[in-house]
Amino acid sequence: MSDVEKIVQRSVRATLIYLWSGWGAVASLLLFCAAWELAGELNGPLVLPGPLATIDQLRAMISDGSALPQLTISARRTLYGLAAALLLGSFLGLLAGRSLTTSMLSRPLVTLLLGMPPIAWLVLAMLWFGMSDATPMFTVFIACLPIVFAAAMQGARTLDNQLHKVASAYRLPALMRLTDLYLPHVASYLFPAWITALGTSWKVVVMAELLSTNDGVGAALAVSRAQLDTASSLAWILAVLALLLGTEYLLLEPLKRRVERWRTPEHA
Repeated sequence: MSDVEKIVQRSVRATLIYLWSGWGAVASLLLFCAAWELAGELNGPLVLPGPLATIDQLRAMISDGSALPQLTISARRTLYGLAAALLLGSFLGLLAGRSLTTSMLSRPLVTLLLGMPPIAWLVLAMLWFGMSDATPMFTVFIACLPIVFAAAMQGARTLDNQLHKVASAYRLPALMRLTDLYLPHVASYLFPAWITALGTSWKVVVMAELLSTNDGVGAALAVSRAQLDTASSLAWILAVLALLLGTEYLLLEPLKRRVERWRTPEHA
């Protein structure tokens, strides 16, 4: 068997294993939809449209061209704010974790930032940036930054000193130390924080748009609320949740499995 065939075979096998491992998530979503349908039947479509009615409404919104532009605007704001928080929070957290003094100084600040309600940051952002794109993006950034920073700092602080001694004793190259020793350990702290920050970012951006902008999913939710259109409100919420789950399971989860492949038996 050639090297190309081996690579293709491993890729197909990894894809099938990943898809099979998602059955639990699919089952939980189906149970949620069943409970949603039951609640809709009990309360009526005016109060709570069922999942099928909500999907039909979302499909209609996509067909008439009203959904995709608003989702694109919200996704762009979320991406910019979240990316800045992930990059800066991870970098600063790793630096702070390598120094005991810096870690001790940072902890009360992280606690304060974590305890600050996003709505308070939104009010300040509206005063500083007005009704511009910078307001939701800054609110997303400042809400996600302490989550990522704390995880990165903890990951750096818990690196085993014995591993440093082993790496020095065997004179491992710097690149090998980084990719095979440090990153796998730090990633086990970073990925859960990134997923938490991802969920936080979408909640914050919708809230910020609802109160501070005239476009995006949040603004569309404000319009549907004013019109007492429950089906459209649920359709917007469903679209945001679909984007959230798609980002996690199609981007972050495969990346996590790639970085943490050493946890599998064949790499043990």
